[in-house]
Amino acid sequence: MKIRLLVLLFAGLGLTSCSVMSPQKVKYNSKTMDRAYIGTYTKKEGHVDGKAAGILHVNINRQSGEITNIYTVASVINPSFVRLSPDGRFLFAVSELGPGDADSGFIYSFKAEKDGSLKEVSRLSTEAYAPAHIEVDKTGSLVFVSNYSGGVVMVYGVKEDGSLERKQRIDLENPDQSHAHSLTVSPDNTMAYIADLGNDRIWIYNLNVEEGILKPASRPYLQLEKGAGPRHFTISSDGRFAYSMNELNSSVSVFRILGDGSLEIKHTISSLPEDFSGKNSGADIWLHPTGQWLYVSNRGHNSIALFDVNKETGDLEAKNYTSTAGKTPRAFSVSSDGIYLYVANQDSDDISVFTIDESSGDLKIISRPSPVPTPVRIELVRN
Repeated sequence: MKIRLLVLLFAGLGLTSCSVMSPQKVKYNSKTMDRAYIGTYTKKEGHVDGKAAGILHVNINRQSGEITNIYTVASVINPSFVRLSPDGRFLFAVSELGPGDADSGFIYSFKAEKDGSLKEVSRLSTEAYAPAHIEVDKTGSLVFVSNYSGGVVMVYGVKEDGSLERKQRIDLENPDQSHAHSLTVSPDNTMAYIADLGNDRIWIYNLNVEEGILKPASRPYLQLEKGAGPRHFTISSDGRFAYSMNELNSSVSVFRILGDGSLEIKHTISSLPEDFSGKNSGADIWLHPTGQWLYVSNRGHNSIALFDVNKETGDLEAKNYTSTAGKTPRAFSVSSDGIYLYVANQDSDDISVFTIDESSGDLKIISRPSPVPTPVRIELVRN
């Protein structure tokens, strides 16, 4: 299939300042708006110039794409990844810290109030540096944190009030080389897959929810090609296929999930158009709720790549690439109804809103991006 490049050009996207919150009071309307918590960077690091003041809460108009009522709801340092519990009662957030900041990174838990405000209920060490990702199991009773530095993955139990308790620490092989970038729980809540960027591996664990622990599977990992750098991982709703966004070589790997939960690689496809020759690193990955399309974000090409999914074989076919109209798209989110896609453009300090065509999966930007300081993760609130 011929690959089409969709380029969206906007004049005057430069922002004079994003460090000052300027809330514009707009009454929330659940029929026309989404609400979201935004994970951000708050200070200058080697890879980013953080401008936010902590975790943000925003309203997003689905028709206009306008983002309003931007408030800092928790003053956390570098809360780069945020995740709601399945019932929406609690929000979990990392504090992505390095050796010069504290003795470790941290994981926070908050009670999420109906008005969007947050009440801190606990803070625990992640026992390593640069916590980069949070996963919550399907019951909402376990939280998993992947530390980018040191190959450490932590398991926490969730108490009735939303506070966390330490359950387990997993130390991956080659800690000096390992970069645990994410953990993904299977749809049936029995398996966990850890994307280890440094070791080019997907580690495979059996999940025991009652005990709150992970145990290595009979085939404990799948080795990817050297230099792939698996970052984020997603699984089809029927549990038959899985997909890895590989950061370092800008590719997507397709896996068959076998009966024992182990992985068999089917094929790998580039996340970039053939004529692109610049620098790029892959970031996030999402399957559309229908399972028909898969989206990934490219930092450098600054695009969302769209793939058609063969639901019988799991295979991917590249379809097109849509500019995010911003710089360095990190995480993005697809609405539960599959109609909207929201992109956090980290280095242009804005969020872009797209509609998803119901017949083709193609993206169409609604309006110019809305200013939001150093956004990283968009966690949509369940209405």
